[in-house]
Amino acid sequence: MWKVRAIRGATTTPENKADSITLVVNELLDALEQHNQLETGDIISVIFTVTKDIDVLYPASIARERPNWSNIPLLDVQQMYVDGSLEYCIRILLYVNTLKTQDEIYHAYLRGAQSLRPDWNLSQMELQRG
Repeated sequence: MWKVRAIRGATTTPENKADSITLVVNELLDALEQHNQLETGDIISVIFTVTKDIDVLYPASIARERPNWSNIPLLDVQQMYVDGSLEYCIRILLYVNTLKTQDEIYHAYLRGAQSLRPDWNLSQMELQRG
């Protein structure tokens, strides 16, 4: 039965430059699409958050340039600042229609963001091996 599921992910960029941000956002979206076998027509909406040190472009503007992403509702917001938190971090929350169970969903934490959810990183590595 089809369900609405949420897919999480995050990555970091080495610097606040458009080309670096574009690279890591596309890398994150590629991983989420590939590992979850997502069809863009099944994506309901996407929320991106960025830390306060990222301000040269919106991650949604990068996503909107991807094939078949122009009609997906996208939103950018600034992540709440917490002293000592991970810098140059981009987080994502995708809502999708899927037949997958919650346990079958792949949540991608890439680059420096792997430290945010080490528990999901371990289970994701097991999925990739299986």
